[in-house]
Amino acid sequence: MPRQQPAAQRPVRRRSYDQFCASARALDSVGDRWTLLIVRELLAGPRRYTDLHADLPGVSTDVLASRLKDMEQGGLAVRRRLPPPAAASVYELTERGHGLLPVLAALAEWGAPALAERRPTDAVRAHWFALPLLRALTGLTQEGVLEVRLVEGEFHVRTGRDAAVELYGFGPAPQPDARITLDAELCLELGRGDVTLAEAVKDGRIEVAGDGPLAAELRGG
Repeated sequence: MPRQQPAAQRPVRRRSYDQFCASARALDSVGDRWTLLIVRELLAGPRRYTDLHADLPGVSTDVLASRLKDMEQGGLAVRRRLPPPAAASVYELTERGHGLLPVLAALAEWGAPALAERRPTDAVRAHWFALPLLRALTGLTQEGVLEVRLVEGEFHVRTGRDAAVELYGFGPAPQPDARITLDAELCLELGRGDVTLAEAVKDGRIEVAGDGPLAAELRGG
């Protein structure tokens, strides 16, 4: 009878659908609860564990740690140490992890009709509206950093070819090329395609600030 390995030496086997199917293989990696929402957070750039926990209301510390470990093992994310004076560990997506952007964007588009009204128990963060808004900004040709101001807070996005470098980030931009002020509901409308960016600017539902080429393009100039 073969000798059984001690528990500590047994290889870790992740749950699998055991199906020779691309969709099933993808869900083997990202089908667990919270994984894609962690990806959503990391699409904005490297984040500390404490920051991830703060912006994922409802996730337990054990589950978050487990999902991050799974993402590292699956090649979706890496953990690295920031140099002094920060001296903190952060998690960031790998190239394969960044490849999930279209998946998140499609899920956001599919799920948008379910956001007819905000429930009293719903948490909200400003940067969660970045994905719907990015769809409306894809037609912009001017490269730059656009700061977005909502009642819920601020985030910033990159436009033009530079958008491939960093899609969006948390908080105000250090030196934005333009600023827009709008409400969260309009972000969702833009994401659903109910209204265009040009129409919202023309109707005064989006306030544009700035003097450069990006601001001029947003104003339709």
